Amino acid sequence: MVLSKTSCESDDSVHSTFASRYVRTSLPRFEMPEKSIPKEAAYQIINDELMLDGNPRLNLASFVTTWMEPECDKLMMASINKNYVDMDEYPVTTELQNRCVNIIARLFNAPLKEEETAIGVGTVGSSEAIMLAGLAFKRNWQNKRKAEGKPYDKPNIVTGANVQVCWEKFANYFEVELKEVKLSEGYYVMDPIKAVEMVDENTICVAAILGSTLNGEFEDCKLLNDLLIEKNKQNGWDTPIHVDAASGGFIAPFIYPELEWDFRLPLVKSINVSGHKYGLVYAGIGWVIWRTKQDLPEELIFHINYLGADQPTFTLNFSKGSSQVIAQYYQLIRLGYEGYRNVMENCRENAIVLRKGLEKTERFNIISKDEGIPLVAFSLKDNSLHNEFEVSETLRRFGWIVPAYTMPADVQHVTVLRVVIREDFSRTLAERLVSDIVKVLHELDTLPARLNAKMVEAEENNLMINNNNNNVKKTEIEVQRAIADFWKKYVLARKASVC
Repeated sequence: MVLSKTSCESDDSVHSTFASRYVRTSLPRFEMPEKSIPKEAAYQIINDELMLDGNPRLNLASFVTTWMEPECDKLMMASINKNYVDMDEYPVTTELQNRCVNIIARLFNAPLKEEETAIGVGTVGSSEAIMLAGLAFKRNWQNKRKAEGKPYDKPNIVTGANVQVCWEKFANYFEVELKEVKLSEGYYVMDPIKAVEMVDENTICVAAILGSTLNGEFEDCKLLNDLLIEKNKQNGWDTPIHVDAASGGFIAPFIYPELEWDFRLPLVKSINVSGHKYGLVYAGIGWVIWRTKQDLPEELIFHINYLGADQPTFTLNFSKGSSQVIAQYYQLIRLGYEGYRNVMENCRENAIVLRKGLEKTERFNIISKDEGIPLVAFSLKDNSLHNEFEVSETLRRFGWIVPAYTMPADVQHVTVLRVVIREDFSRTLAERLVSDIVKVLHELDTLPARLNAKMVEAEENNLMINNNNNNVKKTEIEVQRAIADFWKKYVLARKASVC
């Protein structure tokens, strides 16, 4: 099933100027061609179309890594044909994955003895990691309820309304009620007090986010843990916490080492993190770590032997590439603690440069916080004439991809622009972006608004026409024509002024 939409073209064929040296006939768009074509032609046809994609380095919407060192690129290409699931055939790759799990577990302060092996698994991203962690919580809760002779058919999970869509997917796909803590203006993360109030005997876990997608803010995991301990004591429960550290898991240990959010908190039973975000690996790698072996039910782990030996597997998919696992290990040993700290500090400093530059314009409110993911979320102080979506759209002409979006329910009237600061976003680029934003603002200031408040007011004054009929309103089409005439005159005036 194809969920994405294809662009509507008048021609159902693919043309390529340079490939015509090899192929004189057009290729069908949505059917396999009858005949083969030369490899050079296939490459050129695809390459020509890909030129119209945005520049990944200027895609400031994404948290995902867009640059790695050439040496790591070589390692990834050398292992691109290895299937990660063939553990018996590729034992060294499996060993590297196990090393990554243990390094990350200790980075998150898992209660491990010196020679003890950590419990965790590599995934294709934090979405799969969250699904696996959620399944473990659900199964543990069900098993306990069965043993107590209590109903186990109505599990729920408590999160903030700011959670990433993968949590909604988990709740929907695996039949778990999603109880969301509503946001309020000026407070765009989950309130721990309200979250704990929503916990009941059917709550399989409370999910806290270390780095909200909306504004980069860290949720207060320590307060959540303390409040939940008290509620558990009062009711005889053992409701646990999962920390979604997709973005913040590779940030907090290096620049906020004193912040208690991880396995130092007794109720935190599992943590997910995206290796392809601030783990500094290309897209396609995530990790989920469990506190102890008891937190991952053995019944969820499958054992197979048809690839040559007994292999345990706990994933939603099966085959996947080995390149990202190898790249993660490269980054962990190449950078070490010092290198990751330097990268994260640099990202934070560049975020400060961008924030100060935006504040200097006196046109924006800064929504993001000082402590959190190195990003800048901001909104226009006055969006009555032009809004954040227009700023985002106009910035694309300069090559920048800066998303504009509305906040979740209850604060959906707040519209935000967001710039994610990654390793490859330099201070020079930050200063250039501010300069281009200023240009965009000046340009928009000279344009009539799409729904200019003054224009609307003027039209409302003209709605009442005196045509020997008092208080007769113009029809909707008449209003549209009047606005269209205004735009035509404006465009003609601008053309006339061009030399």
